[in-house]
Amino acid sequence: MSNFFTPLVEAQHTVLEACSVLGKEKVGIIESLGRTLAEDLIAKRANPPWNNSAMDGFAVRNADLPTDHLVPEPVTLNVIEEVPAGRSATRSVGRGDAIRIMTGAPVPAGADTVIKIEDTEPTKTHVKIFSAVKTGSHIRKQGEDITKGECLIPRGTTIRPAEIGILAMMGKPLIFVHQRPQVAILSTGDELMDLDDQFDEDKITNSNGYAFAAQTREAGGTPIVLGISKDRPEDLKEKISEASNADILVISGGVSMGDYDFTKLVLSELGKNVHAWKLAIKPGQPVTFGTIRDTLCFGLPGNPVSSMITFEQLVRPVILKMSGQTNLFRLTIQATFQETFSKRPDRRHFLRGIVRIENGIPTVRTTGNQGSGILTSMLKANALIDIPESVEQLKPGDMVSVQMLSEHVPHISS
Repeated sequence: MSNFFTPLVEAQHTVLEACSVLGKEKVGIIESLGRTLAEDLIAKRANPPWNNSAMDGFAVRNADLPTDHLVPEPVTLNVIEEVPAGRSATRSVGRGDAIRIMTGAPVPAGADTVIKIEDTEPTKTHVKIFSAVKTGSHIRKQGEDITKGECLIPRGTTIRPAEIGILAMMGKPLIFVHQRPQVAILSTGDELMDLDDQFDEDKITNSNGYAFAAQTREAGGTPIVLGISKDRPEDLKEKISEASNADILVISGGVSMGDYDFTKLVLSELGKNVHAWKLAIKPGQPVTFGTIRDTLCFGLPGNPVSSMITFEQLVRPVILKMSGQTNLFRLTIQATFQETFSKRPDRRHFLRGIVRIENGIPTVRTTGNQGSGILTSMLKANALIDIPESVEQLKPGDMVSVQMLSEHVPHISS
């Protein structure tokens, strides 16, 4: 590979070194879904907080039950109280006693076993029990799920519905999470029109800006859509000034070598530590990166697929890191390639792919035309097939690495 190209891993290292985790803010637990926890959640009480019944039935002393033989002799016990969930017994279970108990109610003092209602024949004052069970049957022990003082959820965890359930169980209506990065999004080009502009057959719609906004939101950032800049340095500078409060600025277009490509020039004038990379990837070769004050600035290609791929590989990990995440890259799996493919050994290719599980084995094929302007190749894809620089040819049956873009994978059986 020529030194003229910059390896993707080198660029990823540079952009990740340039960013840091944002501060924290307190939000309600429902609003915390998908956010990154910024504090350790320590259990302030055990769960269950006391021994409780796992069944509707009767709390008894195991010593009073039928003996364990093939045909147990039924026993009759005195029913001295009834305990619904949410209340505690006022009496202890003594010899020959039983307390009717509902699921979730605390096990009364003196009792060491719960008998299911189905194994009894009850009246208001007595209960006949027909089965022998082990001591402790149908009792949830205090602390068997959570012990007081343990770290239930460590900081850095992405909050899912299960975490919200634990937060509620622990009585935490508010929780500290890391702030979301503010991502300003700017598209460049005289050829662009926006969705609310008057239709012009000589122009194309600004799809990149909306795709970036969606990618930003999916990664956990907050998009700020700045619209379209004309192909003039002064217009680009004016638009960039609107991103002064953003954590990240992403500019689409103007990073190549054309007469009207000013993104690289303007970022070099306004910013510092500016890199003008020719990445060793396809699609998505030209990328500019630097900082303007405290804002990380990315200049990405204008072709729709190139822009989405470079956003995926460079901007998304930065958003995740700033959000407090530690897993910064997509889940990568191995799959069986189902086509033939060839390339030069100079660039790492990201083919848009469709992963399926066929008879329990992951397989992948391309979405078809892989041109950098074929946005439908991203529409059809649930994964990116990651072909290393050194690989020149693939044939059906070869194993390849794929970056999963979706959790939804079709299953096919023969």
